Amino acid sequence: MAAGLRKRGRAGPAARAAGLCGQWLRRAWQERRLLLLEPRYTLLVAACLCLAEVGITFWVIHRVAYTEIDWKAYMAQVEGVINGTYDYTQLQGDTGPLVYPAGFVYIFMGLYYATGQGTDIRMAQHIFAVLYLATLLLVFLIYHQTCKVPPFVFFFMCCASYRVHSIFVLRLFNDPVAMALLFLSINLLLAQRWGWGCCCFSLAVSVKMNVLLFAPGLLFLLLMQFGFRGALPKLGICAVLQVVLGLPFLLENPIGYLSRSFDLGRQFLFRWTVNWRFLPEALFLHRAFHLALLAAHLTLLFLFAFCRWHRLSLPCLLPTSLASASAAPSTTSSTSGISTHCPTSCGPRLHAGLHICSGCWC
Repeated sequence: MAAGLRKRGRAGPAARAAGLCGQWLRRAWQERRLLLLEPRYTLLVAACLCLAEVGITFWVIHRVAYTEIDWKAYMAQVEGVINGTYDYTQLQGDTGPLVYPAGFVYIFMGLYYATGQGTDIRMAQHIFAVLYLATLLLVFLIYHQTCKVPPFVFFFMCCASYRVHSIFVLRLFNDPVAMALLFLSINLLLAQRWGWGCCCFSLAVSVKMNVLLFAPGLLFLLLMQFGFRGALPKLGICAVLQVVLGLPFLLENPIGYLSRSFDLGRQFLFRWTVNWRFLPEALFLHRAFHLALLAAHLTLLFLFAFCRWHRLSLPCLLPTSLASASAAPSTTSSTSGISTHCPTSCGPRLHAGLHICSGCWC
């Protein structure tokens, strides 16, 4: 009898958890019309889509032909480092010189060994499939915390997208690695892990410089949260990590490393563009077009800052002592700086420690 009681005791928590899960699923079925429209069902829909993506992704790997574009070049470039060449100006691949920072070298060096010196394409595809599923989970977690997007949109973001499967498992580009680290950084920032978030952001930049396009947003958030002085240590994390990762190459040829891996003036070839294919090649290659895109990007950043975050108070950007002296009492935040008001059903957890409620995120 005692053994039976112990057995039932052990099964009790599991049974209760199963019962709660069953109640949640029954409630979701009863409200199935809202299942694809209400953000509170994001996790349930995301779980279903992730399971579907396991089958879809591996079907794509085995049924759709792989297309070689950059993988062999990546492997040739990291092979040069393995052979002892640390001068970036001497590292070449089939498509040209190595133009990615040091983090790319280390990560793809691991892939070089994991795939038999880059020859086992199927193994590489499976690794990138796992990376894709992890990236998808990170993106869903971001949407779950922000509670703004209806879940039906997620289907078009993953299952119905041929291009995203192509980039991950049919082309084996380095973009997915950089973006996975970026999405991990965003999740850490949402969880108030600012140091680790900055660290992962810097790692993403070390894989591909395109991630720098997100840097103004990160800087804005750091200034809001910590003020100018408080943001400096977080920015220091980003800078120090870049130096540490690039140290072997900086010691060999610092000018060569910086000019190759962080070349802001690099000219892209028209034949590789997808989004700007409709433009004449002469216009695509013209410097005025590049400057216009940069100006448009900066303009949109400023417009977003002033229009989307227009309710932010100036004390958020001031040092803590000045901010506390000038801030007026608020009825929607506690003395700890944690907002207790959020117009969505997601609760106040997103706003903990941030001065960005009152319609800025939610």
